[in-house]
Amino acid sequence: MRRLLLPVTVSAVACTAFVVTPAAALTASSGAPAVTGGSSAARSGPALPGGRLAAGSPTLSVSSHLSLRRYAAAGDRAYELGTEDGRYPAMGFHTRGEMGGIWTPPVKLLDGIWFGINGQWIGPATRFTSGFGYVRMALPATGGVQLTRTDFAPDGRRAVEIGLTLSAPSQAAHLSLNVDAHSELMSAYPWGFTTPNQLAFNLPDKAAFNGHQLVFTENGTPPVANAAPHHWAAVVGATGLTPASGKTGKAFRGPQDPPVICPVDTKPDKFRCDDTAYGKGAGGELTYPISVPAHGTRTVWFTVAGSDQGLAAAQAQFTSASANPSAELTAKIASRLAVNSRTQLSLPGDPALAASATWSKQDLADLTQQADNLKIRATEQGTVYPAPIGSVPSIRFEGAGFPDYPWMFATDQEYAMFALLAAGQFATAEAGLRSLAQVSVIANHDSGKVVHETVTDGSVYFGLNDEPGDIDETAKFPDAVAMVWRWTGDNHFRDQMYGFVKKNMQYIIGLTKGDDDLWPDGSGNVESSVLGADAVDVAAYTIRGLFDLADMAASKGDTATQHWADSHAAAMEKQFSGAWWMPGIPQFADSLADPANTQLMQRWWTGVTPMDAELYPAGSPRPGLVPRTEALPALALRETSCYTGQYGLYVEGGPGCDPGTYTAKSQQAYTLNTGVMAVGLGNYGLLGSGQQQRYTSDLAQLQLGPVAEQPGAMPEIGPSPDFSGNINLPFNERSSLNQAWGTYGVLWPVVHQQLGGDPQLGNGLLEVLPAVPPGQASVSGTNIRVGTGSVDVTATHNGSSWTTTVTARLACTLHAGATLPVGATIQHVTVNGTPAPYTVRDTNAGRQVLVSIPCSGRTWRVHIVAS
Repeated sequence: MRRLLLPVTVSAVACTAFVVTPAAALTASSGAPAVTGGSSAARSGPALPGGRLAAGSPTLSVSSHLSLRRYAAAGDRAYELGTEDGRYPAMGFHTRGEMGGIWTPPVKLLDGIWFGINGQWIGPATRFTSGFGYVRMALPATGGVQLTRTDFAPDGRRAVEIGLTLSAPSQAAHLSLNVDAHSELMSAYPWGFTTPNQLAFNLPDKAAFNGHQLVFTENGTPPVANAAPHHWAAVVGATGLTPASGKTGKAFRGPQDPPVICPVDTKPDKFRCDDTAYGKGAGGELTYPISVPAHGTRTVWFTVAGSDQGLAAAQAQFTSASANPSAELTAKIASRLAVNSRTQLSLPGDPALAASATWSKQDLADLTQQADNLKIRATEQGTVYPAPIGSVPSIRFEGAGFPDYPWMFATDQEYAMFALLAAGQFATAEAGLRSLAQVSVIANHDSGKVVHETVTDGSVYFGLNDEPGDIDETAKFPDAVAMVWRWTGDNHFRDQMYGFVKKNMQYIIGLTKGDDDLWPDGSGNVESSVLGADAVDVAAYTIRGLFDLADMAASKGDTATQHWADSHAAAMEKQFSGAWWMPGIPQFADSLADPANTQLMQRWWTGVTPMDAELYPAGSPRPGLVPRTEALPALALRETSCYTGQYGLYVEGGPGCDPGTYTAKSQQAYTLNTGVMAVGLGNYGLLGSGQQQRYTSDLAQLQLGPVAEQPGAMPEIGPSPDFSGNINLPFNERSSLNQAWGTYGVLWPVVHQQLGGDPQLGNGLLEVLPAVPPGQASVSGTNIRVGTGSVDVTATHNGSSWTTTVTARLACTLHAGATLPVGATIQHVTVNGTPAPYTVRDTNAGRQVLVSIPCSGRTWRVHIVAS
């Protein structure tokens, strides 16, 4: 089970069969990834197979410690996970050592694929590059030719493509090209530690050579109760080439033969293995005669395709994907350039944040996943494997992270949704929430409770009606739906989700009955036995969710629901500070313990959520749940060394910076809690270099700096006192190399808080009220998607002058202006040089000054002078 934001205990034991650079390998002296093409996709990119250019596609490259760094090359139907030297160590912990390789959810296809020339294995790679939608490796010269390798997964295909580019010097080269592949046809669930586990569930693979391809199959019924017969297949071959020979057997792992096999239950593991005892795969080798003309270049494309619907379906996928891989790559890059074209940012005072936003958009696209034919199975935290209780034809969602969380989580959908909206990736946001609701209705018998974790085969691991958590996910769901509705203006989506959203809040309010307070009983994001019955994040997000339900109810004319939700929200808000605020520390309690609602403050990151939550009472935005008198000292304390380190906010702070007596700690810098802190600071106008920018910079460092595994990928946890960093850990004990939720702390602070974008299109309104961070002169963004149109924003601040220039290409009412410091005195306001009437709205973020004008595609320049 994925226990969210609890301590991860790991230790590194070097495998005697592998030489590992010590823990200090990745430091600032290693250098940050080299950047090509800039962060705004304004220049020509690198050469790709066939001599084509990825025009305007930025890249990030790294050349140190490639054998220690993992990478993902992902499409929406398949993905590949290996190390940046071109190898495939065993990795991951759900089924220990089996989470890497090549997958088409819900099944794994291969442990890996390897290439050789004239009997000599190619590699390891000397340089690794992340591009938009692909990865590339520079390989050492072998057999007299220069080599590069380009990997990608075309969207809509259950396949991974690998292009091997060979360049001959002054003489032609006539080569024998060898390709090894080792299968591991295995389902995403069950895992290694569940009942049943993969030792019982996994069946042996069979390998065959059909004259053109390697074909791997697994057919049968696992010998466990309620297992269904399956027919899984993987196909490996080249485009336009017929192999001279092919052979199969148990080995065929290229340079990873003979493999180092780790036992299934060893922890800590050897540092690096090639497989685990769960493996029951097969191997094969193809050999091709290849000629490369003198001074010429040739690219040979290899396709790995598969299906959980039988060999014929796998062959169909192979045929489609392998027909024209170069064209597929061109289309893939074009689609990712389109992703990048949305939310183009210029942040002269914070270029690291702009670059982080660029790659966060790609991260979100990488983690957009789809799985079909789900059989919904309530596994009760992996203790049972019952018969399915329903089915869902297809889900499309924002995967949580590779390699161990590539499936659907409620928390990740709900936090990543903010980033998806800011990035303009509306379809993924809507599809993810629809999918989560579909599964929850079946698994929880339409109770309104949102399930926590759904694997791509349909197995629901946690979050059922009879389990105590994570009820924060049910409280957060209405806000996720409401925000999508506000940004898109999609009333059809609102109507699709409305019935489930009503049941969300009815379920949550039902958890307060029979208690002596207003707060729902049940665990929130932190699932720890030391917490009391009521969790602060559940309480804060319940208030927010009720106001969101009321806003949607009002838009539908459902006055009964509107009044019910508003009344509960108002009652909770009125009592919130009295119940949760601890002025002597000063912090909000993490939880309240029964009896007597005793306040507990154990320094969990969730104490920031009262500042992170933004409310929409009566449909009007209000950043932050609690007053500044409480929020400012609470946030200031979180910035101290007990709570925050080099790479962000700790999951649990340590003693020494406050008068609290609790001594336990979990000082691990998860990117989620760092993102929540960044948003919380922004809600109170604390945008400067020692405030919000500190935390967004922490996230940018983790994504783009020397500690990143894959350059450009937002990791799950950063190096911190209780987590040494992924690169120093055994491959089977690492956190995610990329994680969607961290992007919340990058894209939302810029687009929503600094640029002030706040669409409320469900009510026909777009607000643009920027807040230029202290010490910076300007921030701007173009092609920010809102509804069916887009908006461009440039905001400047110089002394007593604030100027916002807005072009909104859609039909709506525009509230344009700026967010000034608290207490600013307004001297005058002009629109396109003409004095204009204006409204002043005081919020926790500052004094908002706005004028009301039509959107209409015109450019409006609002100038404010204040003291």
